[in-house]
Amino acid sequence: MLVSRVFLSTAIAASAFMGVSAFAQQKLVPAQSEIVFVSKQMGVPVEGRFKKFDAQIAFDPAKPDTSKIAFTVDIASATLGVPETDAELPRPNWFNTAKFPQATFQSTAVKGLGGGKFEVSGKLAIKGNSRDVVVPVALAQSGATTTVTGTFPIKRLAFKIGENEWADTSMVADDVQVKFKLALTGVGKI
Repeated sequence: MLVSRVFLSTAIAASAFMGVSAFAQQKLVPAQSEIVFVSKQMGVPVEGRFKKFDAQIAFDPAKPDTSKIAFTVDIASATLGVPETDAELPRPNWFNTAKFPQATFQSTAVKGLGGGKFEVSGKLAIKGNSRDVVVPVALAQSGATTTVTGTFPIKRLAFKIGENEWADTSMVADDVQVKFKLALTGVGKI
């Protein structure tokens, strides 16, 4: 009896997995992907980037509402390209990477807008703070690679990035633009 229940459970799980087998082949190509953040320091745009991130993607362009997208970003990989500034980013006033090593995004809805454009809604969590975000994305395909691009705004203080004396927005603006280009394989035709 126990063996037949285990077999039945395994068969159900396998058939469910087979139903999304097209998604199982979708992979992020890190070497062709980037996540950049742009803020203003004393009115001057400053660009940084995250060097390590991963994604779990189950995206169906024909049925976007069935899609699931999840990101994990290694916050300690943030760089502004200046060693002194990069040494400050992991500290408690900024990203506090000892306590919060990762930022995450989990989609809650994906809506097709036509012409390779989509709107991805979800929860963005940084430094223990979670906020709803809506991310407009555009997809382009070349051969087996699908490139996903997008930009969305966040308020750094909503995530407690730059606390204490760094909460003064006359030095570092509250507005941050997050830009990304993600190369994926295994996505169906758009």
